[in-house]
Amino acid sequence: MGISTIKNSTRKFFGSTFFKHSIFWAVVFVYFTKVSRKHDEGILQIAQITFFELLIQIAIAYTVIYILTPRYLNRDKKLVFAVYVLLMVLASHTLFSIYLNYFISNGPGYDAWAGFIERTAYTYGYVSTFVSYFSPAVVLLVFNYYKQQKEVANILEQKKTSELNALKSQLNPHFLFNTLNNLYTLALKKSDKTPDVIARLSDILDYILYRCDKNFVPLANEVGLLHNYIALEKVRYGKRVDVSLKEEVNENVNIAPLLLLTFLENAFKHGVAQEANTAKIDVVIRADTKLIDFEIVNSIPQIVEIKYHQNRDTIGLENVRKQLDLLYSGNYDLDITHADDHYRVHLKITPHDL
Repeated sequence: MGISTIKNSTRKFFGSTFFKHSIFWAVVFVYFTKVSRKHDEGILQIAQITFFELLIQIAIAYTVIYILTPRYLNRDKKLVFAVYVLLMVLASHTLFSIYLNYFISNGPGYDAWAGFIERTAYTYGYVSTFVSYFSPAVVLLVFNYYKQQKEVANILEQKKTSELNALKSQLNPHFLFNTLNNLYTLALKKSDKTPDVIARLSDILDYILYRCDKNFVPLANEVGLLHNYIALEKVRYGKRVDVSLKEEVNENVNIAPLLLLTFLENAFKHGVAQEANTAKIDVVIRADTKLIDFEIVNSIPQIVEIKYHQNRDTIGLENVRKQLDLLYSGNYDLDITHADDHYRVHLKITPHDL
C-alpha cells in the first residue's frame, strides 16, 4: 500500500461521519462526567452512571434523527412526533430510575422499590431528563441540518452551472456557418477584407470558447464581442444595414457572458435578413456599478410574415430569460415591445455579488 493511499485512507477516516460522531459523544461523556462530580459518588461510579446515560442519549439521538424526524417531523406530523418524544422521555426516565435504584444504590438496607417510586413520581425529574437526554440530539440535528443545507446548496450550484453551460452551448450556431460562408466567398474573390474577417471570427471564437467560462465577465469584453459581431455582419449585409452602437461603460462592471450578443443576433436575424431596403439597428449601453442599462431597437421589414412577432421569441431569447433567472433573479427587468415599424428590447440589471 503506497503512502498516498494511506494518506487518502487516513484523511477519509478522520473526515468520516463515524469519526466525527465518535468525537462528539466522547466530548458529551467527558462533559456530563465533569458536571456529575458535584455528587458524592466516586469517580468510577460517576463514570459508570454517565456511560449508562450516554447509551440512552445515543439511542434517543439516532432515533430522533433517522426515524422520527424523516417519518413524522419532515412530513408535518408534529403531533405524532411530539407523542413519541414524550414516550421516550417517560421510557428513558423510567429505565434510568431502574438502573440507578436496582444496580447502583443497592447498599444494605436500601429499599430499591421505594427509591424507584419516589424517583418516578418526581415531576421535575422528567424535565431534567428531557434537557439532559435530548440536548445531544438537538445539537446533532442542528449539525445534520447544516450539512444537508450545504449539500443542497452544492447540488443547486452544480445544477445552475450545468444549466448555464447547456444554455451557452445553444447560442449562435448558424452565425458561425454564415460567417464561414461569407469568408469562403471573400476568399474566392480574393477580397482585402478576408484577413480582417478571419481575425474577428478568431477573436469571437476564442472569447466564447476560452474567455467566458465564468458566470460573470467584464462588460467591456462583452461590448468588444458586440463590435466584432457587428463588423462581421456588416461584411455580410453591406449597405443593407445601418448599425449604431453607443456605449458608456464603467470598466469595473461585470455581466453574465453572451447575454447581450443574443439580442444583437436576433436584431440582425429578424430586422435585416428580410429587409429589401436599408435596415437600422441602434444599440445603447450605459453601465456603472449600480445599474447596467442595455437597449437595442431594430427596424421591422415592411414585408414580413404574419407570424413574425410569434416567431421572434426564439430559443435564444428563451435562453437569455433562463440565464437572467438563474443569475439575476429579482435583480433585472426585461422589457420587450414591438410596434409596426420597430422592435425594442430594454434590459436593466442591478449588479450584485460580482
